[in-house]
Amino acid sequence: MASITFRNVVKQYRAGKNVNKVIHGVNADIADGEFVVIVGPSGCGKSTLLRMVAGLEEISEGEISIGPRMVNNLEPAERDIAMVFQNYALYPHMSVFENMAYGLKIAKVPLEEIKTRVDKAAKILEIGPFLTRRPRELSGGQRQRVAMGRAIVRQPQVFLFDEPLSNLDAKLRAQTRLEIRKLHRELGITSLFVTHDQVEAMTLAQRMMVMNAGVMEQFDTPESVYNHPATTFVASFIGSPPMNLLLKAPNAAHGGPAGAILGIRPEHLTLGTEGWPLLVETVELLGAERLIHARLGDEMLTIRTEEATPPPAVGSTCHALPRPDRLHWFDAGTGRRIETA
Repeated sequence: MASITFRNVVKQYRAGKNVNKVIHGVNADIADGEFVVIVGPSGCGKSTLLRMVAGLEEISEGEISIGPRMVNNLEPAERDIAMVFQNYALYPHMSVFENMAYGLKIAKVPLEEIKTRVDKAAKILEIGPFLTRRPRELSGGQRQRVAMGRAIVRQPQVFLFDEPLSNLDAKLRAQTRLEIRKLHRELGITSLFVTHDQVEAMTLAQRMMVMNAGVMEQFDTPESVYNHPATTFVASFIGSPPMNLLLKAPNAAHGGPAGAILGIRPEHLTLGTEGWPLLVETVELLGAERLIHARLGDEMLTIRTEEATPPPAVGSTCHALPRPDRLHWFDAGTGRRIETA
């Protein structure tokens, strides 16, 4: 196992005289044994950052270290990492055992040790009964477990996961997330996990790196990112539904800086007889909760309520009060968080 360090890491592509910078100076320290999720929308640079750790993309500027070694100029095979891809990348003509053992066989690991490692990984992932099957005889979830097993048997210093759950349905994604968390607890190997899914990020990460247009907007625990977003982008990206961001703070929200953007999460607004006057546009029933979408002047906001709370009628006017201890303020120019007393 090993730590991972990013120092002013930049990635840019050149086309003649034009330079397209896609990673803008990332700095981060990932501890030995830590599980870090890199999350952000499509095109934000998260997979590019992962591929630079893997050695599949060149580093334009800066340094990446795995443990004490700077790996900028090392080939992928020299970095002691194992990667799990979105598309499984299994050999269709090989059995599960052969797929998991292939990398070890190429590395000339003795056959008895190969069998021991494969059997141990298969037991951890509960795929022992499938070792003689071909990939086509497995479900999507089972194929992904084989791909993870192939990585485990390598006994690497670092696991790299590139959106490995994207091809699974919702139920299998939830189940596989639990398996990955259990796997990390058992093995304790430093892991980088890339996803665009904020639920995966929140449930898997010990710390999460939120990327936006090649910039690391925040790197912190899921709780801190959710409760203290560093920017309006983080506030709007993390959370479902996202944080309400009001450009014109209502008079009822006292104590905020003049001209700042007010942020309030949907669950921190309470319906009542007083507060902000809201015109109800739609009401969504989501099982144990409801989402009320309403208009405050010319701005839209969302309120989350429990199933037991009677919802207001569409087209009616209701009132809501924000929790004063749950207000967030952001600079209207930079989008950066403003800390208030």
